[in-house]
Amino acid sequence: MSAAKFDRAELESMLVGLRPKLHRYAARMAGSAIEGEDIVQEAVVKALAAHDGGALVERPEQWLFRIAHNAAQDHLRRRQRERSRTSEADMTTIEDLSASAETRLATAMSLRSFMRLRPAQRSAVILVDVLGLSLHETCEMTGATLAATKAALHRGRAELKAMVALPDDMTMPKLDPEEERRLRRYVDLFNARDFDGVRRLIAEDVQVDVVNRTRLTGKKEASTYFGNYGRLGDWALSLGFVDGRPAILIRNPQADDAVRGFVLINWRGEEVVRIRDFRHVPYCLENAEIRAAVA
Repeated sequence: MSAAKFDRAELESMLVGLRPKLHRYAARMAGSAIEGEDIVQEAVVKALAAHDGGALVERPEQWLFRIAHNAAQDHLRRRQRERSRTSEADMTTIEDLSASAETRLATAMSLRSFMRLRPAQRSAVILVDVLGLSLHETCEMTGATLAATKAALHRGRAELKAMVALPDDMTMPKLDPEEERRLRRYVDLFNARDFDGVRRLIAEDVQVDVVNRTRLTGKKEASTYFGNYGRLGDWALSLGFVDGRPAILIRNPQADDAVRGFVLINWRGEEVVRIRDFRHVPYCLENAEIRAAVA
């Protein structure tokens, strides 16, 4: 297949279909479903910009994954400097053991477990054992040599297997009393459908991001967001944690109170300055670690 420029509508359609898969990769690379969505959004913006700049693409899906991979790497560099690169031993003779046992293990491991791996190991394990790419496809996407990819995969698998034997040392997170007070007030007003009361909590310059749907700025535009919730009856809010962060869980009272999404709130003093609503991105929920707050 020769390199070609495909139309924007085709690219946008492909991005919709691939977004959950891109998020599975990005969330595990970042160790957070929330940050994974940030990475995916950055990749989407870069892909559309490259298309508009006349990029010629031979294999669109691999091209999009390469952009997502680079966005994840940039994200990790921004968080902290890369650890010193592991010296590459000659791993060309290591047998590829992409067996179902490794696949089941990697898929079941929590996002935080992946963060214990070095970035190169993390990427190799996710691409091969979670997403099912071949070694050669992984090399093409990451730009690493076959020897380096085999080495990273071998060591990453060994690290994950070792983690299984460790006790779960994750303690139950607790809400800061002030954060709990503010969030509980927001939740109580929302559950009472007292949206005038909620509006009194938000800043004039509030930013509302309905993830993968729309962005609203200011109290006037935010009224649309609250109005949409007011017309629905399939939700109730509660306090909880997403990837260890304080969050508001969106539950469905019509389906045994199952969690169907979550909301993150940023404050400036007593005012809400940002709302991020993850109701319409079920793939984020699948990759997130959700915990209810202890009453």
